[in-house]
Amino acid sequence: MWKLIVRRTLITIPQIIVLSILVFILAQAMPGDALTGLIDPSIDPATIEAMRERLGLNNPWYVQYFEWVKGVLQGDFGQSFRFKMPVSELIGERIINTMWLSLATLVLTYLIAIPLGIISGRFNDTWLDRAITGYTYIGFAAPLFIFALVMLFIFGFQLAWFPTSGSVAPGTEPGTFAYFISKLNHLLLPALSMALITTVSTVQYLRSEIIDTKQKDFIVTARAKGASESRVYNRHVLRNSLLPIAAFFGYEITGLIGGTIFIENIFGYPGMGELFLSSISLRDYSVMTALVLLFGLAAIIGALLSDIILSLVDPRIRIK
Repeated sequence: MWKLIVRRTLITIPQIIVLSILVFILAQAMPGDALTGLIDPSIDPATIEAMRERLGLNNPWYVQYFEWVKGVLQGDFGQSFRFKMPVSELIGERIINTMWLSLATLVLTYLIAIPLGIISGRFNDTWLDRAITGYTYIGFAAPLFIFALVMLFIFGFQLAWFPTSGSVAPGTEPGTFAYFISKLNHLLLPALSMALITTVSTVQYLRSEIIDTKQKDFIVTARAKGASESRVYNRHVLRNSLLPIAAFFGYEITGLIGGTIFIENIFGYPGMGELFLSSISLRDYSVMTALVLLFGLAAIIGALLSDIILSLVDPRIRIK
């Protein structure tokens, strides 16, 4: 078991190196460089060239790459010309909001998906199953950003149940109960909008697992021995059907990355996704590069977690 975890962890090292090279090369291919936006373009070109030389921007790409990696390992992602502050501090302020949004979405996703998947799988081919399956089909067909806009329009602007932007009400004192309630109130609608869409794949997967498990020989044997229907489901069907769902936890993290980028911009939620799109539109080179690297790292770590969890719940993976 430990050999598999160590081997799988070691595989992530070249993946991270390749990711960092790709991110750096793509950033280099974009118009402008780290100096763009930091200086007044009306300055004497000779002065700009001297600054570029002093910052090492005229060095070969591989020299710049190693200098960039050395800075990243020390937590130095450069300077944001838009916010006039270090990128690491800027991301540090936003990452908390994104983490809370992702956590709330994950919790809501499983709270919605597991009961619906169990009901749909246990009572398959009934009107209840058809209603749940219909919901998943709508969820698959509905683009996240359109669904989020509809939720914002109905619950934010028409019913005014939730705030329509921000992460906390202005003037609320941090550390107070009112501050906590305000943060929660700003978080719920974006998280629910994303969870209602991301939950459909888990519902369908769990439904299929339960229907498949119900037909296994050991289930038939359990029924033949006189086990009650509730015992068959709770001790045998659910236990075997829910375990593979845990393996998708890491992939849920990867899916949340793309989701938060859209959701945070639609709801004006100040997280990393909102920062990412605004840095692209303003060509904030340092911020954009750092965020692409962090999103890529999150995706790699999510895949690693999924493989480790899958190997824990399925011994056949360890044997292979």
